[in-house]
Amino acid sequence: MSLSTAPELSVSRWFNVDGEPPTLASLRGKVVVLHAFQMLCPGCVTGGLPQAKRIATLFPDSDVAVIGIHTVFEHHDAMTDVSLAAFIHEYRLKFPIAVDQSGDNGPIPRTMAAYGMQGTPTLILIDRQGRVRRHAFGAEDDMRLGAEIAMLVVEPVK
Repeated sequence: MSLSTAPELSVSRWFNVDGEPPTLASLRGKVVVLHAFQMLCPGCVTGGLPQAKRIATLFPDSDVAVIGIHTVFEHHDAMTDVSLAAFIHEYRLKFPIAVDQSGDNGPIPRTMAAYGMQGTPTLILIDRQGRVRRHAFGAEDDMRLGAEIAMLVVEPVK
């Protein structure tokens, strides 16, 4: 099976980051759980974000990096950085959160387009070598996802 290298994130702003913002290149050696969401997406609020919080709590930072990416493809006027800051505070999201850069020719933001996301929530697992290992749209089962992350953590780097 041919595995593709994960495209770097196109970010206009970061939240919950002290110092230099993370890049996928700087996170090599860790499993990266990239969770794309929108504040006004019911599936993100009830399923995806709580799952991202559980992953960030259960797996050590030394092995797994959870990154949220607020990727807005609708209701652009309502989803400002001020609104997002309040949302992050109210939902007590502690992991780094990136704001996807606006698209060049339409409503689809750059990272969303680079990964071919269908919508939100989208979960992308990136192995310790920086390769996309899972790309899933919609709700994911906690047990299955936890097992997949654990397997990527212990997988030998080639």
